[in-house]
Amino acid sequence: MTTPNIEQNEQATTKKPSSVKEVIALLAEHYPNCFSVQGPAKPLKIGIFQDLAATVTEDSVFSKTQLRQALRVYTAGWRYLESIKLDAARVDLNGDEVEKIDQQQAEHAAATLAESKAKAAELRKERARAAQAERKAAAGGQATDKKPVNKRGASRSNEQAAKTKVNQTRSTKVKVTEPKQALTPLADDGFTVGSKVQVRLGQAPMFATIIEVARNEVTVQLNSGMVVKTSRDSLFQS
Repeated sequence: MTTPNIEQNEQATTKKPSSVKEVIALLAEHYPNCFSVQGPAKPLKIGIFQDLAATVTEDSVFSKTQLRQALRVYTAGWRYLESIKLDAARVDLNGDEVEKIDQQQAEHAAATLAESKAKAAELRKERARAAQAERKAAAGGQATDKKPVNKRGASRSNEQAAKTKVNQTRSTKVKVTEPKQALTPLADDGFTVGSKVQVRLGQAPMFATIIEVARNEVTVQLNSGMVVKTSRDSLFQS
């Protein structure tokens, strides 16, 4: 079976892919027996990057760097990790089986998948907590200071009421002065592929690596392997 030549596709346009997602879509289009964008994935041959890089020329629609980023994202995806099972066959660009998954590779993939799913679940919880906190803060700002009169407590002394007010004031001050984690905004020269950063997706920042920069959006890969697209102002120095 002849391997398709990406850069010599007669119908190829001069438009370059601007995201990892577009590169993966092109790989799936030109190598459908190897890559896919939906459904079950196939384990890739070890060293498949070198096979792809050999087809890249100055006229290619994407670079070796984009290929490397796309493969990193593709192989960190849940679909792909779920395909790494004991004795499952790895395939080359033509879809031909070349080798089997061994026990160590299968166990590593399973552990990575479990960790990635756990991180994703925690991230969802953090976002939900952050949204709930924002709703409470908004509701608190709209609430009035009026309280129902307690007729049974109307007879307590002015001295007791004053002490209560003082205690409430002190409590409020303590909450206002609680220390917060200081994050340093990422400098302009820090928005480069491969830079180690912290990304704020919820209440707590998470460590990540930049894998793509496109205008005002930046794609990062969390230490768990999860890939997230976020805005520039959500990134801070690591």
